[in-house]
Amino acid sequence: MNLRKRRYRGGLVLYEVLMKTTTSPQPATDEGTPVSVRIRERLVQARKRFHANDNIAQFIEPGELAKLLDEVEGKMQGVLDSLVIDTAGDHNTGNTARRVAKMYLNEVFNGRYVQAPTITEFPNAEHLNELMIVGPITVRSACSHHFCPVIGKIWIGVMPNEHTNVIGLSKYARLAEWVMGRPQIQEEAVVQLADLIMEKTQPDGLAIVMEASHYCMAWRGVKDMDSKMINSVMRGVFLKDSTLRREFLALIPRKG
Repeated sequence: MNLRKRRYRGGLVLYEVLMKTTTSPQPATDEGTPVSVRIRERLVQARKRFHANDNIAQFIEPGELAKLLDEVEGKMQGVLDSLVIDTAGDHNTGNTARRVAKMYLNEVFNGRYVQAPTITEFPNAEHLNELMIVGPITVRSACSHHFCPVIGKIWIGVMPNEHTNVIGLSKYARLAEWVMGRPQIQEEAVVQLADLIMEKTQPDGLAIVMEASHYCMAWRGVKDMDSKMINSVMRGVFLKDSTLRREFLALIPRKG
């Protein structure tokens, strides 16, 4: 067992101990139990990870997302109170807790709480197996270290398998939006997207390049407004064929 798995299992055990010692003996179905606790208990019982960049939609029951929104609003109000902001008297922040809760659950972190978008597949009737590039796709995410925005573009190169189905061009953007709608680091986000596209389309090859500005560097820290991060993932024939890889990179219209 590798170190990552040992840490994960150890975290589950610690969580189970904390649940026994810090929560009431009420069952998880009791309406008095916070909805976040009920969702966590399902994840722990299923031994599923719930890191910031994991999708947990299958463990959220109908109607619970609205209750989770109310819970997050209450916790966010506590944060504003601790920041010594007079939300009762300040007309600008009177409804900020609700707005922030809606932003996190329904918008910027929505990729954690909803199922993957439906992907329409089409038969590869002409047995196409030439390089296809989609992009730039504008993506928005947030770093899991500071919850600061990560704004950038993605280019996706695909070598279709002539014997498998293909998906519509807009679906690549839908999948990218779903994966990026979670707190995470860019390196892991691109790998997650590559894994998902490989699973959905089973191409002969896949190449993804992402270029993004990180506001944890621009808004805070070194406050460098111009730096960007660029990373790539290559799968299948893009790994084996250096000529194909160079062709893909040359066709990306990056301004640098």
